[in-house]
Amino acid sequence: MTYNKITDDILTAIKQIVGEDFVVTEQDGLERYSHDETEDLRYYPEVVVKPAFTEQVSALLKLCNEHLIPVTPRGAGTGLSGGALPVMGGLLIAMERFNRVLNIDEQNLQATVEPGVVTEEFMNQVAAKGLLYPIDPASKGSCFIGGNVSHGSGGPRVVKYGTIREYILNLELVLPSGEVIWTGANTLKYSSGYNLTQLIIGSEGTLGIVTKIVVKLIPAPTVDALMLASFNSNDDACHAVSAIFRAGIVPSALEFMERRGIEWVIKNDGIAFDLAEKDVAFLLIEVDGNNQDTVFTDCEKINAVLEGFGCTNVLFADTATQKEELWRIRRVMGVSVKANSVYKEEDTVVPRAALPQLIKGIKEIGTKYGFESVCYGHAGDGNLHVNIVKAKMSDEDWNTKLKDGIRGIFELTVSLGGTLSGEHGIGLVQKDFMPIKYSPIHFELWRGIKNVFDKNYILNPGKIFNQE
Repeated sequence: MTYNKITDDILTAIKQIVGEDFVVTEQDGLERYSHDETEDLRYYPEVVVKPAFTEQVSALLKLCNEHLIPVTPRGAGTGLSGGALPVMGGLLIAMERFNRVLNIDEQNLQATVEPGVVTEEFMNQVAAKGLLYPIDPASKGSCFIGGNVSHGSGGPRVVKYGTIREYILNLELVLPSGEVIWTGANTLKYSSGYNLTQLIIGSEGTLGIVTKIVVKLIPAPTVDALMLASFNSNDDACHAVSAIFRAGIVPSALEFMERRGIEWVIKNDGIAFDLAEKDVAFLLIEVDGNNQDTVFTDCEKINAVLEGFGCTNVLFADTATQKEELWRIRRVMGVSVKANSVYKEEDTVVPRAALPQLIKGIKEIGTKYGFESVCYGHAGDGNLHVNIVKAKMSDEDWNTKLKDGIRGIFELTVSLGGTLSGEHGIGLVQKDFMPIKYSPIHFELWRGIKNVFDKNYILNPGKIFNQE
C-alpha cells in the first residue's frame, strides 16, 4: 500500500476540525508519541492530533481515508507490543482528551466511559459506590480503558472474574470511512447477528477507533485476604497452582514470582522484604468474598494444598498497608527488571496445569541461547510474563540469536496448548511469530475482515499481520 504525506492543505483541514491548539507538528512534541513501553523502538508521526469528540474523530478519519493518509490511534502509550507506534508516519490520533466518565448506572450495574479514562481512576469511582470493575492490569494507574479494550488486557483478577471481554457490553466505533456505529447493545445477552463488540476487543485499533465504552459492573466484595507462599523451586510453586483449583477454591488472584524479580524490586524500589536464602519462587494468593469466615476457611484449605507441594512459608497480610506492599512488589516488577538490565518481555499463556513444563522449558531455552529470564505473571490463568535479560549475552548474540530463542519459547508455548499473547497483544513486535500458531486460512480470514472494515488499510497499518 502506498500512502500519501500530509500536505499543507490537509494540515489546514486537520486544524479546522480540532482547533490549532490540539495539533502537534514540532519535533519535540512528536517525540512523546514516537514510542510506547516496547523496548527502544522509535517511529515518528508527521502530525499528532488530540480530538475530544466523536464527530472530530469521524471527520479526521474521513479526511485521511479520502487522501490515503495512515492513521495510528493511541491511548496512554503503556503498551508492550508496539501497537501504538506510527510505523507508517502519517497522523497519530491521541485519545487523551476522551477522559470523561459519562454515566454510572447503579440500577443496571453499567457505566459509560470514554476511552481516555485512566483505568484505576474509573475503578476508584465505581468502588466509591460499592461496585467493582475487576480489570486491573499492572499499569492501571496510567493506562487507558480504551487501550485495555484494544489489546484485550487483563490483570490479576481475571482468574476469578473473567477477562475484559466479559465486561464490555457495547462500543461506539468510528470506522475508517468516518461512519459511526454502535457495535452491540447495552444488554447482558446478545444473540443478534455477528458480535461486532467482541470482534473489536483485541483488534488493536486496526478496524476502527472506539469513542465510547459501555461496561458491566458487579457488586464489590466486602472481605479479602492475601497470602504470600514461598517455595524451594519453580516446579513446586507451579504444580501447586492447578492443585488449588482442583481443591475447589477459586482465588480472586494467584500470581507467580521468581526470586530474581523480587530481588530487583527490593533494590530498585526500596521495598523492605525479608528474603530467606532457600526461597526460590513465590505465589501471591488473594481470596475475596462477602463472608469473613468463608474467606478464612478457603485460606486454610489453600494452606493445606500448599503444604503438599513443599511450601516453606506462608505470610498472611494482616493490614491494608501490608497488603498494599505485597501487591506493590508484584505490580512494579516489570519496571524494576527494565531498570536493571537490557531486556525484552514476552507474554505467554498456556493451560495452567502446563505451567511447570512451560517455565522449565523457558529456562532450558535460555541456557541454549545464552540469555537469562525473570518470570512472573498471572499463574491462576496460565499467563506467564517472560522477561528475557541480556545479562552476559554479547551484543552480537543479543542481536542475532535472541529472535531464535523467542521463537523457541513460542513454539514451546503452542506445543503445550497455549498461544502467543494473553493480554499484551501482537502489535508490531510479535507479528512475525504468528505463523507458529495460526494457519494460512486464519490470515486469509483476518485480511478479509480488515478489507471489509478498512479497504484502504489506513488504520494502524503494519500491526498484527502484514497486509499482503
